[in-house]
Amino acid sequence: MRADDELVTAAKRGDSTAWRELYRAHAGRLLLWLEARAVPGSEAPEDLAAAAWLVAAERVADFSGTSSDFGGWLFGIARNHASNAYRRTTTRTKGLETLGADATLVLPGPEHRLIAEEWVHEALAALPPRERDVIACTEVLDLDISGTAAALGMTAVAVRVARHRGLKRLRNLLDADRPPRDD
Repeated sequence: MRADDELVTAAKRGDSTAWRELYRAHAGRLLLWLEARAVPGSEAPEDLAAAAWLVAAERVADFSGTSSDFGGWLFGIARNHASNAYRRTTTRTKGLETLGADATLVLPGPEHRLIAEEWVHEALAALPPRERDVIACTEVLDLDISGTAAALGMTAVAVRVARHRGLKRLRNLLDADRPPRDD
């Protein structure tokens, strides 16, 4: 068992400054991650993040570790809430919608940012949930393998395998969307 750092110890005592620091350190990445794994028709990422913070506040006495470890623990709570929300609001359908042949490629320039963001969201949605979660953690949030494993409740080896498979699927989607070359 790892020892608590000063920030976590202060948060356990109810220090509002410590909670603000933990929030500043993790809230943006948590929301971004929840947005990347959002399922249409399910709870809003903001609601899931709020629920995760509420549970973290209620159960912080059970947590032990550093403020960095707190992030993995918080992401795990959010993952569980998102999974429960998905089960409550949707039924699993066979297969995922894949990108159509008319999908737009990422183009340079600020005017194409929305198109690029839409493509990334659609591409991530086309991945199996496990691979989507790993790609969102490692590539979007820049978590390391151990942080991703803690956040998703997976082993480091499983994270590496899912990352490899997810990136391969994304490359294949990108290759399928590129127009043929006139060599």
